Amino acid sequence: MGPNPLWQAEALIESMPLQPGSRILDLGCGTALSSIFLAKEYGVEVWATDLWIQPDENLRRITEAQLVGQVHPIHAEAHALPYAENFFDAVVSIGAYHYFGTDDLYLGYLTRFLKPGGRLGISLPGSASEPETLPPTHLAPYWKWDFCAWHSPGWWRHHWEKTGLVAVDVADQLPHGWHDWLQWNEACDLDGGQPGREEARMLHADGGRTLGLTRAVAHLR
Repeated sequence: MGPNPLWQAEALIESMPLQPGSRILDLGCGTALSSIFLAKEYGVEVWATDLWIQPDENLRRITEAQLVGQVHPIHAEAHALPYAENFFDAVVSIGAYHYFGTDDLYLGYLTRFLKPGGRLGISLPGSASEPETLPPTHLAPYWKWDFCAWHSPGWWRHHWEKTGLVAVDVADQLPHGWHDWLQWNEACDLDGGQPGREEARMLHADGGRTLGLTRAVAHLR
């Protein structure tokens, strides 16, 4: 669900190292592949939380990965999280945070679940800078209204820092992120998946000028 979540997860954790045994909220985990990856590669305990994918579906994948008890599939909406305050060492969100996190007030809600000094890291579709007009002319044939939530690293830095709740450690575009995204969509197209073909055309038309994968990491003040 979204440009290869494992590539994004690996690139994100380069900027926010995780300690074995840490409690991690994987928010908008989709099919829980990122949750399984984090648990296997970094020895963390993960709460794989998603609204669109039922937990019994994710439990099958978790069971196949032999991670029952280490990865917990949870069905929840991002504004109604069933967790205690100060519970998590870190929150990660791969390809999902723009669906709920652009709200000015959301960070104040989410950070309640982080321990003091806890970290928040996101990786998601974005633009190199905020375009003067939407859609950008060369992307108009491919534009969908919800792409307006694809923001730049600078936008996310300001969006979080203006609250005074966190200090931003990293806000950038993943190196070669647009090409990784393109490769993923071309693979989806070959497999008959969606939205492979149309997004691949869009990324070819853009050629890395505007679109890419945005990474942002912050820690709680």
